[in-house]
Amino acid sequence: MSGSRKVEAKSGVLRFFSGAVVALGLALTSASVGMAQDGAEPMKLVAFGDSLTAGYQLPPEDAFPVKLEKALQERGYNITIVNAGVSGDTTSGGLSRLDWSIGDDVDGVILELGANDALRGLDPSTTRKNLDAMLARLSSRDIPVLLAGMMAPPNLGDQYGQEFNSIYGDLAEKHDALLYPFFLDGVAAEPKLNLGDGMHPTGEGVSIIVEKILPSVEMLIEQTKS
Repeated sequence: MSGSRKVEAKSGVLRFFSGAVVALGLALTSASVGMAQDGAEPMKLVAFGDSLTAGYQLPPEDAFPVKLEKALQERGYNITIVNAGVSGDTTSGGLSRLDWSIGDDVDGVILELGANDALRGLDPSTTRKNLDAMLARLSSRDIPVLLAGMMAPPNLGDQYGQEFNSIYGDLAEKHDALLYPFFLDGVAAEPKLNLGDGMHPTGEGVSIIVEKILPSVEMLIEQTKS
């Protein structure tokens, strides 16, 4: 091989290795960016409610916030769902603990309250007033809300049912909040999906609730990004 050809071959080899080093550097940089994104703080949602949120008489892993968090993580979301459910809580109780239960680091709230108001036959106007105040407070803090609706037991009569059941849609529209019309959709009045009291879902029942509400929660997540 002539001297000039040796020089050309050597230059080609050098160019190849230089390109490989550059490519490797770009790959490492890309990987570093990906790792930085993976290490970002998870989004934080609070499930604020009563025993239906708390996971009444269920193993911890079957509670609604735990199953919802798992379902969202399986879909690729970097997210934490905080369980702020208190068994037996009414909308009055929720209003009294709202500010200290939902900190400044919260990205969004799933508001599930009102079932105990109806079970106790409390005046629907009081339930409406309390939920209205909670939504107003969260709105003033720029925290998006998914309002989970509830329905009055039929034994309370048509008038009570009409007054109570209209609360959630009215307030969601008033405060421009997302609405999931009935938290127990697909589970209420299904004996095999409820505990012996006929009111609280089993682990299987919670899974159905999560499956049905998941698209609405994903809409809430999108709102937190805006």
